[in-house]
Amino acid sequence: MTLHTDSLIARQLARHYADAHEALFAGPAHDTFMKGFPPSETQRVSWHNWMSPPFNKWGFRHLARLRPSISVAAGNAAASDLPEAAEDLDGFGFESLCGLTVRLDEQLVASHCDAFIVLHRGKVKYERYFNGQSANDRHIMFSVTKSLIGVLAEQLICDGVLNPELRADHYVPEFAGSAFADASVRQLLDMAVGIDYSERYDDPASESSQFGYACGFQPAPAAYAQFASLYQYLPSLRKRGEHGGFFHYVTATTEALAWVMERAGGVSCPELLSRIWGQIGCQRDGYFMADPWGRGVAGAGFSATARDLARFGLLLANGGTHEGRALLDPRAIESIAQGSDPAIYAANEEFSAWTPGASYRSQWYVFNDHSQALMACGISGQYLFVDRDADVVIVKQSSLPEAVSIFDPDNVRVLRALARHFKG
Repeated sequence: MTLHTDSLIARQLARHYADAHEALFAGPAHDTFMKGFPPSETQRVSWHNWMSPPFNKWGFRHLARLRPSISVAAGNAAASDLPEAAEDLDGFGFESLCGLTVRLDEQLVASHCDAFIVLHRGKVKYERYFNGQSANDRHIMFSVTKSLIGVLAEQLICDGVLNPELRADHYVPEFAGSAFADASVRQLLDMAVGIDYSERYDDPASESSQFGYACGFQPAPAAYAQFASLYQYLPSLRKRGEHGGFFHYVTATTEALAWVMERAGGVSCPELLSRIWGQIGCQRDGYFMADPWGRGVAGAGFSATARDLARFGLLLANGGTHEGRALLDPRAIESIAQGSDPAIYAANEEFSAWTPGASYRSQWYVFNDHSQALMACGISGQYLFVDRDADVVIVKQSSLPEAVSIFDPDNVRVLRALARHFKG
């Protein structure tokens, strides 16, 4: 590890990476949560604390024990083989945004990684688990869920079920008077809706926190308990400005898109995903968290094993085919991979600083400067990365203590560096 700068952020990261280096020699941490009948108060994970450190290390992989859920069936067939061609990547080095050269194993430990798997040409090159997680554990992916919904939406467009040019209220009249009413389906897909909404996770009064209360992520304080379901919350959001020509990341926009999709096709998003999930050889059912009215949380609520998410990534890398069977229309994947205007994305300084060279299309980050690589990302360090040109799929599941972290730029950098490594 080499330090090239004296900036405050570099010093903070250097300290974290040095601590991670020591932790690697200390051996694996033991999972002590939820032991005993009942568990002690200090080790008890509940609906009230599952998103807060250190309880999130258990909560992120056991959400179905705390909240209602909707299964996404793996099917009855045996799990598809993921052959191994292991490569020792612990010492793989990448250049941090702040000037550090960091080993992969140090970065994983420092960034609170729970699971990390790298596939190249369909073979497992590297796979690591931390913090008590195993290969069979399911882990919440938060906003990676959005990208799965984006794939399903593009498939509905290819099937002629969903028209991207129609207004949202064509499908969902309940949007009348809301921010979504006159937004097109394409504007929903690309996060280009003019809406009065702040995606601030640490502000209990923000619209995103109120989204969390309405969907059931956290108990609602009395002042914000007026919405019993996302079906009630979404029509309450109001328009600000005009739609189109910008990128404004809003989780509620994905939920509006999912409602439109379900009305258009008459099928829930969990069922739509099951039709694919059940055919790609998954080892376990995935599941969506359900809101208080039993609606799947489409913007942030999906959980699955790292290996099964890698299998989904392989489906995208292979143009929608699995073992010679077309499960997705290749046009759906190409529509995403074409990206959008990078200048529009670059105008959002917060996001473009984290993912330089990207654009946003159909709920995916698309690296226009790097072979149209696709990335899905969720808070606290969840990633699904698909580089079709390098034939690389990477999944990272984490339990970072913050929703947005100083490790986020390095998480992206290491994914792209690994893709370059395998591309050669």
